[in-house]
Amino acid sequence: MKTIIHKANTRGHANFGWLNSYHTFSFGSYYDPERVHFGALRVLNDDTVAKGMGFPKHPHDNMEIVSIPLYGDLHHKDSTGRDEIIRQHDVQIMSAGSGIAHSEMNANKDKDVKFLQIWVFPKLANIEPRYAQKSFKPEDRNNQLLTVVAPDDDNAVFINQDAWFSLGKFSKDLTTTYQVRKTGNGVYAFILNGTVTLNGETVSDRDGLGIWDTDSIAIKADTDAEFLLIDVPMQIDAA
Repeated sequence: MKTIIHKANTRGHANFGWLNSYHTFSFGSYYDPERVHFGALRVLNDDTVAKGMGFPKHPHDNMEIVSIPLYGDLHHKDSTGRDEIIRQHDVQIMSAGSGIAHSEMNANKDKDVKFLQIWVFPKLANIEPRYAQKSFKPEDRNNQLLTVVAPDDDNAVFINQDAWFSLGKFSKDLTTTYQVRKTGNGVYAFILNGTVTLNGETVSDRDGLGIWDTDSIAIKADTDAEFLLIDVPMQIDAA
């Protein structure tokens, strides 16, 4: 088993007033050659966007882009004509494929929006761009792991990669075991709040922990805790 820990206070940081963003991996003006990606996981940004502000229309290609609102609502518009509101407890994915342009704005005029922006390298390149969004009941992840992104689960949003995202909200002292979904995959855990021990490594609020070369991960909530597990191929192989 191999592990790597990224403590919250070692992340890249950019504050533009309208956007306050923490980067687990190299992004924008933040570059660390030791922190470019974790397998197919390329970007994990922890973003706060001021009320009424946001990202104007900009292009992407050949990337799976996942947005998970933690507080507030996002307004998504793209070059296919799609116009959607993404709310807390929703998960959205955009397969940029051969090319798409989109904007993401804070849909609220009276409060900030906080969300995770996550990029994953695709399995197949240059596909027709696609979009998916689902709402998940928060109680469905109480003391259990809820799969919200998957290539093989109709209850989750589809991703063009052998990758699985799971959210958990655990009470103190709860334990479980996570089985890595595919041989050759690793798991990146991002702690939203609380303290969790995974295979003997303890991480807390906004810390990240990558684990690979193992088939399973023992999880113990040392406090009440919420976290995200991102199960991705460790080899990047887009075709």
